[in-house]
Amino acid sequence: MRAMLSIKPEFAEKIFSGEKGFEFRKVAFRRDVTTVVVYVTSPVAKIVGEFEIAQILEGKPYDLWCRTKEKAGISKRFFYEYFKGKTKAIAIEIGKIRQYPKAKDPYAGGKKFTPPQSFRYL
Repeated sequence: MRAMLSIKPEFAEKIFSGEKGFEFRKVAFRRDVTTVVVYVTSPVAKIVGEFEIAQILEGKPYDLWCRTKEKAGISKRFFYEYFKGKTKAIAIEIGKIRQYPKAKDPYAGGKKFTPPQSFRYL
């Protein structure tokens, strides 16, 4: 199964450059997702590629940071601010990456498209 994630431009760049090895979320998938389609948020507002999920880690924020910090692609400060007040953190390990040769505009041709708040199953 595939899911679409909304990802900020700076993090999407790091994913496709290989600098960011994990995508962090506060909520886990409830279905068996194997591939993530990347929608880059404004000002890009395009679907730029996808990646396979190597594995999904769950745990307390402190434990998850210790396990992922080498390939997190974000600062420790940003990580802890993101998970502030949370007892559970999710880390999606990025596997094989495929950047599309041409980004797809989901709004082209007057299509109605609502970007996912966090993720959407496809």
